[in-house]
Amino acid sequence: GILKDELTADSAARIALVNNRDVQATLQDLGLAQADLAQASRLSNPDLHGFLRSPNREPGGKNYEISLVQDFLNILVEPLRKKFAAAELEVTKLRVGHELMRTMADTKVAFFTLAGREQLATRLALILDIEQTAVAFARRQSAAGNINDLQLLNHEAAATEAAMALALTRIDARRDRERLNRLMGLWGTDLEWKIATGLPPLPERETGVEQLESFAISNRLDIDAARWGVETVGRALALKQKTRYFPVGIEGGVQHEKDTDGQRVTGPSLGLQLPLFDTGKASIARLKAEYERSQRQLEGLAINTRSEVREARDVMMAAREVKERYETVLLPQRVRILEETTLHYNMMLKGAYDLLLAKQGEVSAERGYVESWRDYWIARTELERAVGGRLPGALADRGNKETPQSLPEGETVR
Repeated sequence: GILKDELTADSAARIALVNNRDVQATLQDLGLAQADLAQASRLSNPDLHGFLRSPNREPGGKNYEISLVQDFLNILVEPLRKKFAAAELEVTKLRVGHELMRTMADTKVAFFTLAGREQLATRLALILDIEQTAVAFARRQSAAGNINDLQLLNHEAAATEAAMALALTRIDARRDRERLNRLMGLWGTDLEWKIATGLPPLPERETGVEQLESFAISNRLDIDAARWGVETVGRALALKQKTRYFPVGIEGGVQHEKDTDGQRVTGPSLGLQLPLFDTGKASIARLKAEYERSQRQLEGLAINTRSEVREARDVMMAAREVKERYETVLLPQRVRILEETTLHYNMMLKGAYDLLLAKQGEVSAERGYVESWRDYWIARTELERAVGGRLPGALADRGNKETPQSLPEGETVR
């Protein structure tokens, strides 16, 4: 199954789509909307009425009356009712699709958080190994009388701090892993998955903000759903304005009556509910208000989407700049400072406190470098969420093929 391979951000999102119980519950909204569409395609049941009367003075036959009545207005508006239900189904599809995209984004954020944490733990483990080696060497120096007790304690404290930092990072990694398990809906034997080693490299180029704004407006499913909502309310308003003086109900049928003398009478019947008191003015006013509200909501959503795209891209670009600055400037500087300080310490030109500060600076740079790397991919995922899908040109930049958003036929989670 898919969990036999190393877990990536895309494969984690795919698992969440097919295995997350909240996603499965959301998908049932499609079934409800499809049932409403099927119900809208059916005619209402006819009404059967019957009366039985007996004379109370003179004996004689009984009088009974039977009528079968159907609401013909229901038949006339059935095509319109079906169109509205179909529109509601489309809105539901778009809304459910938007929820699925959000689940994918949440899963990718959880994945990158865990990947960054584990990568940081790997680096801290290497630093701890170096610190423990330094402590062992310092103890031999102390036994030989080359360093005093204070210098030895400084080395031991640095190793203890490195061990504590690694332990706390591993605790956070366990918490991040369980959050990812919840999003993917995993339990039992499915929990033994392995994450891909290291965060992916940054793409070579980024998409311009203007292109991203336009892409988001045309690509986001919640905006499409809002457009459908405006159109649906507009159709309802137009229909109500055209039919406001039509009879509210039209009932036609057949009546059969047998009188007390045995004579039978059969004929058609017609019933009209006339709009004398309720002319539909209040209903039209309500629909107009709903139409204006849906338009303003669509406009507000479009404005907010553009703002979200700009904000997410700014955060992503800032994280990229910080990561590259750590990688090319600060981290090499801290490594060089530690090397030079260690050399001077061995030559007795620097004290243990200077060496400790250099080590702390290098650890801080390592942590900042990994966290900025992680922050970039989280910010990029948030940008994907803002534009409603994978970024334009992202596949070419990352150099891999697009991963389908659902499992191939026959593939299982295990």
